[in-house]
Amino acid sequence: MNSNNPLIGRDIVSISDLSGAEIRAVLDQARHFEQRLKDAPMIPLLNGRILATVFYEPSTRTRLSFESAMHRLGGAVISVAEAKTSSSAAKGESIYDSGRMLESYADVIVQRHPAVGSARALAEAAGVPVINAGDGTGEHPTQALLDLYTIEREKGTLDGLTVVMMGDLKHGRTVHSLAKALAHWKTKLILCAPRALAMPGDLIAYLRNQGLIVIETENMSAALAQADVVYVTRIQQERFETVEEYMRYKGVYVLTEQAVRAAKPGVVIMHPLPRVDEISTDVDALPNAAYFRQARYGVFVRMALLAMVLGAV
Repeated sequence: MNSNNPLIGRDIVSISDLSGAEIRAVLDQARHFEQRLKDAPMIPLLNGRILATVFYEPSTRTRLSFESAMHRLGGAVISVAEAKTSSSAAKGESIYDSGRMLESYADVIVQRHPAVGSARALAEAAGVPVINAGDGTGEHPTQALLDLYTIEREKGTLDGLTVVMMGDLKHGRTVHSLAKALAHWKTKLILCAPRALAMPGDLIAYLRNQGLIVIETENMSAALAQADVVYVTRIQQERFETVEEYMRYKGVYVLTEQAVRAAKPGVVIMHPLPRVDEISTDVDALPNAAYFRQARYGVFVRMALLAMVLGAV
């Protein structure tokens, strides 16, 4: 157990729970794991440890990358993939009771839940580390960490960059967490969204108070002309009350190969996925397209988090 590991036994509920130095430690550990996995398929640091993944909302990348990360570290996984209908939550079990129960079965819990604050509630109940895999429109801290890792791997730095966030910035928990994380570096944020889907005003005020330059626009071309990184998000149908309201904004921004070629040279294109129609498939072959590499980087970052909260490094 490393006394220099700042995350032993910690919950990872909000990106704001981590200092800049703690984020740096996670990114460095992830890079170490990425290098080691070039020579071996597994790093058996978590033999005998169990991860419980409990997902009340659909997930592909987050759930599978956490489970892959645990297996790569030699640990075991127990899982509830459709917790809303296939767990005791369907019978009315509270998050508190779920936490007290799950701590008996696993050494660390990863939860996705539609309610903002649900991860904090689980963390307060469970006696083992809890990692938030998304709480409604709130936060997605591990996505923010892998996004930072991606930006640094693709651009070589996190400082002095102009990052464009585009799409549904009102409901997008990934952009909420990433924006907060970028406050630890000298970043200019350009927020490109329809007015009805703009980043929440209180979050923008917080970011500016942290020293970030934040500009809002609805003009995609103008934003792309300045971008070192463009972070595209889908318009989230599940967050709208009606299909008609969703259809009003579906396809409002579509990033094409032509748009990328007209953007600032060397721009990196990111997306938390899944994609619907907001990035056309003709972008996929461009060297700028980092979103599938981004998904791969998530395994290394989540390996780092699991190993660190369980005190294995």
